[in-house]
Amino acid sequence: MNKKDPNPIDAFVGSRVRMRRLMVGLSQEKLADGLGITFQQVQKYEKGTNRIGASRLQAIADILGVHPSFFFQQDNGKPQSRETAADIHESQEISSFVASKEGIALNRAFLKIADPVLRKKIISLVAAMANTPETEQTAIPSSDRRSEALHG
Repeated sequence: MNKKDPNPIDAFVGSRVRMRRLMVGLSQEKLADGLGITFQQVQKYEKGTNRIGASRLQAIADILGVHPSFFFQQDNGKPQSRETAADIHESQEISSFVASKEGIALNRAFLKIADPVLRKKIISLVAAMANTPETEQTAIPSSDRRSEALHG
C-alpha cells in the first residue's frame, strides 16, 4: 500500500457514508452544513483520504439516521473483519456501485418487486448476462430475450 493511498478501512467507512447519504437524498453540501464543515471535507471523508474521528462519525450517523456501527458493516450486516486486499477491493467496488445513482435506482426498483421467484429470476438473468460476451447478447432479438427472461 502506497503511503498516499487511503487506508482500506477509512475508504470502506467513507463509501458507507456516501451510500447512506445518497440513500436519504442528502447532498454533500447539506451534510457539510449539518456538520459545520465544507463539502470538500465531506468529499475527502467519502473517498477515505481523510479519516473520520469518532465524534464526527457519531454526528454523521445522527444526521443520516443510523447507528455508527452502520459504517463498519458489510452488506450481510456483519461488522467489517480482517480481509484480504482483493476482498477489500471488491467490497469497495460494490459499495461504490451501490452508492452511485444507478445503484440506488436499481436497488429501489428491485425492492419494489414483491415476488421472490421473480427476484431470483432477475438475479439469474443479470448473472447470465454478466458472464456472456456482449456479441452473444446482441445476437438475440430483444423480443426473444424478453421471452427467455420470463420463461427461462
